Amino acid sequence: MPAPEFSRMIDRRQITASPVELSADEHQRAALARRFGVVAIDALSASIALEPDGEVVKASGTLQADVVQSCAISGEDLPVQIREEITIRFVPERTVSTEEEVELEAEELDEISYSGTAFDLGEAVAQSLALAIDPYATGPDAERMREEHDLTEKGPQGPLQEALAKLKRD
Repeated sequence: MPAPEFSRMIDRRQITASPVELSADEHQRAALARRFGVVAIDALSASIALEPDGEVVKASGTLQADVVQSCAISGEDLPVQIREEITIRFVPERTVSTEEEVELEAEELDEISYSGTAFDLGEAVAQSLALAIDPYATGPDAERMREEHDLTEKGPQGPLQEALAKLKRD
């Protein structure tokens, strides 16, 4: 498995009270843009405070990114600013039987497991960015494009739509 594009390994034994400042360089942003299927990532940074509690580490802070993605309707470039508060718990990897049913509690939903003493904070930030990107974002010309291509709420009319409308009336 290839190394993550924005890897920033943190050893839990070396955590200090100062927040960790992360910033992706041009090559990392280009690789992440390809991975996430967007036109470009012009900026990506995060400021993350780490709070160790034994082997568990709570990471919380702010993710900031300037992304260029395609409008879901027109396909035109759409600049989007993302500002997200993120909270993640890094927990030691545990072995789970595939035979056993596992039910996650609410506080376990934003957990990332790690092995040894280090975890990848950069990859966690990258995954948080991926979740923050709206795959159906639309730009200012989206409504005009819907009307031009008959993609409005009424939709295109044809024999199938007429037949369905007749069934609804009957």
